[in-house]
Amino acid sequence: MKKLFARFLDLILPRRPRRIRTENRSLMDVPLDSANLESGGMSITTLMNYRDSPVEDLIRSLKYDGSKHAANLCAEALADFLREEIAANQQFSSRRKLIVPVPLHRTRERERGFNQVDMVLRLLPQEFRNGTTSVHAPYALYRIRETRQQTHLPRDERIKNVSGAFAVSSQDIIRDAHVFLIDDVATTGATLANAALALQNAGATVTLIAFARA
Repeated sequence: MKKLFARFLDLILPRRPRRIRTENRSLMDVPLDSANLESGGMSITTLMNYRDSPVEDLIRSLKYDGSKHAANLCAEALADFLREEIAANQQFSSRRKLIVPVPLHRTRERERGFNQVDMVLRLLPQEFRNGTTSVHAPYALYRIRETRQQTHLPRDERIKNVSGAFAVSSQDIIRDAHVFLIDDVATTGATLANAALALQNAGATVTLIAFARA
């Protein structure tokens, strides 16, 4: 029945080829290739390489098509990484662990209808959301001004574009917490680095993670 319903929907609202390809894949079909990217003196862990075509399909299906299957695949990859990372971190620190998405400006989120990173975080196993391992804190950070899309900006413009664009919603939530700050794609890493600065200024320790690097 699900397949018949999907075919019916495809006749009315055809899915893009990238989404069809992605929704026919499991995580085993997506190459995971963890690497670190440096930006503004901060290290960003990236889980995949955007230059791999299945990864490009995955990220674009998530970001532009709102594909729940793409979000589930990203959540699987992220959960595997977080499980090891948080376990290692707990040996050295008793700080509260928060999982925070890089926020969109409210205007951009209203236009798109969703925050693609938060879509993924809401599909993580409950242990990462309910306080057993960490707490999902989607409103801990917000954008205080609208910025241009980073995609086609040169490096220097990317850094200026997001400088001072983020603020914490409550210092009481952030202070003395360890925040795992998540974004979809890191190119120069400017967005993550600037968002992290707002969290650090509020008293948090921050680990930066992106699903993919471009």
